[in-house]
Amino acid sequence: MAQKVLIVDDEPSIVLSLEFLMQQKGYDLKIARTGDEALQFIDEFQPDLVLLDVMLPNKNGFEICQYVRSKPEFTSMKIILLTAKGRKQDIEKGLAIGADAYITKPFATRDLVQTVQNMLKK
Repeated sequence: MAQKVLIVDDEPSIVLSLEFLMQQKGYDLKIARTGDEALQFIDEFQPDLVLLDVMLPNKNGFEICQYVRSKPEFTSMKIILLTAKGRKQDIEKGLAIGADAYITKPFATRDLVQTVQNMLKK
């Protein structure tokens, strides 16, 4: 059974790129474009990994990350914050609230795919 990845981003070009990369690797995908959609898919789809933008409509990626980390049933869910917010305090906050990795945009696609594969092996 394919591992499940949820892509959460409101930028169409980023979604298209991430969708292509993850499909190439054979992951079962869902895409959310708002914070509310992300929470719904996390509960229903229960992905193995979430590629999560920080700046989203409705709820931001930090709030979504905190929600996931507050639920015992999601302890094994991996979260990669993938965002343009690259200030030191943003990175520290993301990791402190439970993100497994923090990658700033623009990102190298090969590095992102490698990070996803490594996290899903654990």
